[in-house]
Amino acid sequence: MESLPEAVLIRILASIPAVDLVLVCRLVCCQWKNLVDGAALWILKCQQEGLTRAESDAENWQNFYFLSKKRKNLIKNPCGEEDLEHWGEVENGGDGWKIEELPGDFGKEFPSEEVHKYFVTSYEWCRKAQVIDLRAEGYWEELMDTTQPKIMVRDWYAGRSDAGCLYELGVQLLSENEDVLAEYKSETVTIPQDNDASWTEISHTFSDYGPGVRFVRFEHGGQDTLFWKGWYGVRVTNSSVTVEP
Repeated sequence: MESLPEAVLIRILASIPAVDLVLVCRLVCCQWKNLVDGAALWILKCQQEGLTRAESDAENWQNFYFLSKKRKNLIKNPCGEEDLEHWGEVENGGDGWKIEELPGDFGKEFPSEEVHKYFVTSYEWCRKAQVIDLRAEGYWEELMDTTQPKIMVRDWYAGRSDAGCLYELGVQLLSENEDVLAEYKSETVTIPQDNDASWTEISHTFSDYGPGVRFVRFEHGGQDTLFWKGWYGVRVTNSSVTVEP
């Protein structure tokens, strides 16, 4: 192995699972450590697995590889397929939260065929939240403190065409002790009665938020503005929180 050209050794190492590269191969010798810590090996692994990025944007290809492989929606039960499972700190104003099938009365189909249900609010404020433990999801402390990958938050909301409603979204990045390190809070969105019931996406990206982020707290909710008994308030679905490569 010592006589192999470096380019050949990189190709051999690129066939090894990424976790083994970091935890095992990196400890073999100084040459292997330098290769595992370098960009060439991870650029090749990204190319082999179809993970693309402009080289001019690259800072740490190893982190880019792991973040790309881990990328997923960290919100559990985003569309109500499991009733209110995984949603905590639930505020059930009026008649409380309800899950309905798309498109619903006086509603429209969602832009994605993969979404089949939504949560709907009532005649007083309904709110619900999830707290995401980033370490439990595989985002280690050094990565969050040093690389500080972007955290993308998205939500979708709509009214029904025969009723007005209100909508709010609030997201916090929290420390180990749940101190607020960064925060996004939307304005209170007012949807008038006789609206077109179309679905609207709202999004926010956290970046350069500083070290110490360990949790993400996502909260959304709303109500109707006519105070009709039942479920005439804002509809929400397909919420997402992703850590971006």
